[in-house]
Amino acid sequence: MHPRPPRRIGANIIIPFLLIAVVFGGLFWQKYQATRIMPTVPPCKQETEVKTVVLFFANSQNRLDREARELDNCGSKETCLRSLVDALISGPISELDRILPDRTELLKASITGDTAVLDFSSDFKNDLPSGSAAEMNAIYSLVDTICTNMPEVKQVKIQIDGNPKSRLRHLDLRDTIRPDYSLVAPSHP
Repeated sequence: MHPRPPRRIGANIIIPFLLIAVVFGGLFWQKYQATRIMPTVPPCKQETEVKTVVLFFANSQNRLDREARELDNCGSKETCLRSLVDALISGPISELDRILPDRTELLKASITGDTAVLDFSSDFKNDLPSGSAAEMNAIYSLVDTICTNMPEVKQVKIQIDGNPKSRLRHLDLRDTIRPDYSLVAPSHP
């Protein structure tokens, strides 16, 4: 057997390989450059402004007292309404006491004319502490908070599980409720 001479790589193999390498290299280079170039279109401005609201919680004398809180700016009136009620449900961040039961669920929040309509789950009614003072504080915590922060709202209608003729143990909720600031402790100088 005669030894075979070493094979040489012919031009018919090298030229297609080089063309493929150049094409893929160019594509990778374009991709790399695209990630390094900053976009010329300015990014969208995010609406992250906050607003300060006044929430009403119970103090140690079982009266309503003010707490300032910053909430994200909201787009629609219903979103603002829901945001206020959610802040009340989450409770105070100061030494004030929680008024609304922590299992309270807001099923629906809407505004019709000058009336805010809040529809709560039955946990709101069932988990409220007993006594007319606790019920009054809970209701006026809601009403005073909403009417203070949303001047276009003059009264609040509260429903339980969609029933417009709802009752708590001591309070009748069939009618709309206007704010009553007589339950609020005097401001400290």
